[in-house]
Amino acid sequence: MEIIITAVGPDNVGLADPIIHYVTGQGANIEEIQMYNHDEEALFAMLCRIELPSEPWATFRSAVAEIGKRKNLSVRVWSPEERAARPRLAFCVTYRPEPALALLRAIRDQQIRAEPAVMIGNRNACRGIAEQFGVDWYNIGDRDGRADDERMVELLDEYEIDYVVLARYMRVLPAAVCWKFAGGRIINLHHGLLPSFPGLRPYHDAYAGRMLTYGCTCHFIVPELDAGNQIIHQSTFTVPPGSKLDEIIRIGQEDNEPRCLVEGVRRVVSREIRLHFHRVVKRTP
Repeated sequence: MEIIITAVGPDNVGLADPIIHYVTGQGANIEEIQMYNHDEEALFAMLCRIELPSEPWATFRSAVAEIGKRKNLSVRVWSPEERAARPRLAFCVTYRPEPALALLRAIRDQQIRAEPAVMIGNRNACRGIAEQFGVDWYNIGDRDGRADDERMVELLDEYEIDYVVLARYMRVLPAAVCWKFAGGRIINLHHGLLPSFPGLRPYHDAYAGRMLTYGCTCHFIVPELDAGNQIIHQSTFTVPPGSKLDEIIRIGQEDNEPRCLVEGVRRVVSREIRLHFHRVVKRTP
């Protein structure tokens, strides 16, 4: 059984050892381990991906969680195999309705086999879509759209989310949130081709460079913003010379971006690919 353990908390000595000793003592094979210390934030984070042959899942998860409590760590023990047939998704949105709407339609039409468990926004622009499809809705933003990241984490845990889909969610997740759901659990739609056009205005940047081909990128989130080497899927479209920027953005937002996100999410939930040491690799059956 493939299991991903993440641990995040105040930096201290001897935080990783108890977890590693326990999992190896249960006969687990460690396939990947990453540790992070951020001196300025005094933050410790760890990801450990293991293969566990026989230990009962509930017992193992409880034991690791107990170690986390003793070490003052926020620990999550997750397996993509637990709900592989129908993983639970959270959609995070801001203004643009098209990506989330395309995903919900794809799930309804069984193009994507998943359960849309909750929609979280830092604005109310997409609330109607959630209500239309009977998905629980939460606004975690203040009047200026600043998101309550702790509330987001609480909701993701409460709804037992397998994958978090940032469907044009226009907020940068803090490193601590990225680490808590690390290992290929956060999927982002970036409205430009990575690595060439990162940042907040990729359409404008490409237009300024006199590009005729535009596109977007579905990628896994890691703590580095739009790092570019965790690409799941990219989709492009070509325009004639002299096309207006407004029309290019309209085509991208209404057609290209939703298609790209649907295919990217489909690849992840169908377990065709996975994230391994910050690289997207084909999953071995």
